[in-house]
Amino acid sequence: MIFDSKALSGQTFLVTGASSGIGRATAQLLAACGARILAMGRDEARTSESVGSLGTNADHVAIITAFEDADSAAQQVKEAAVTAGGVDGIFHAAGLELILPVKMTKQSSLDKLFAASVNTAFGIARAMAMKDVIRDGGSLVLMSSAAGLRGQAGMTAYSASKAAIDGLSRSLAVELAPRKIRVNSVASGAVETAMHGRLASSLPPAAMQAYEEKHLLGFGRTEDIANAVTFLLSPASRWITGTTMVVDGGFTVR
Repeated sequence: MIFDSKALSGQTFLVTGASSGIGRATAQLLAACGARILAMGRDEARTSESVGSLGTNADHVAIITAFEDADSAAQQVKEAAVTAGGVDGIFHAAGLELILPVKMTKQSSLDKLFAASVNTAFGIARAMAMKDVIRDGGSLVLMSSAAGLRGQAGMTAYSASKAAIDGLSRSLAVELAPRKIRVNSVASGAVETAMHGRLASSLPPAAMQAYEEKHLLGFGRTEDIANAVTFLLSPASRWITGTTMVVDGGFTVR
């Protein structure tokens, strides 16, 4: 681990999508740095398993929830944070993938995709603007994707949702700056997660190999994103806000 085990001691962070993948890896790294984690996830068994993997250095909490829209996200995040006595940062890792040609993409798919990512992020931001949710000087990190920066067939809706996340983070950074709250997004390339596995199973081996070759350093691992998010949540990033940090193994420079 590149961070000190006491770097975030005494701090509390809320992580959505903590039941698996990047959310779980980030929760684990934050906990390893001494932080207390409010782990939000839809699946009770997997979220509880994630909390069980965080160790006993702090009173970590599993919160089972399924965000439906901005209003429900704002209310649930507010309740969780206030009950915990306030948080020092939030990482919104929850989201869905959608790989589908535009001619086959219906409104129902768009609603589900944007609800999980953009609408929920907006709700989290609204909660942060309320009293006793996040402490002044805190940090919000939103999970984005290199797909929001580069065009790719079959990912029109997904790309649009991630471009929206990046735009949201920039304006939020301006609005929350008077409280010294930083807001950034992380544009990730392809990372080996369950979501990535579903993509791999849907593509011919040659297509998957070509996709990996577009990443100059190969596919990423969950810890690659967790390291970036932990930095952005920590005081080490006190002068960084309104930016999209690209962590993509070189995907967007090709």
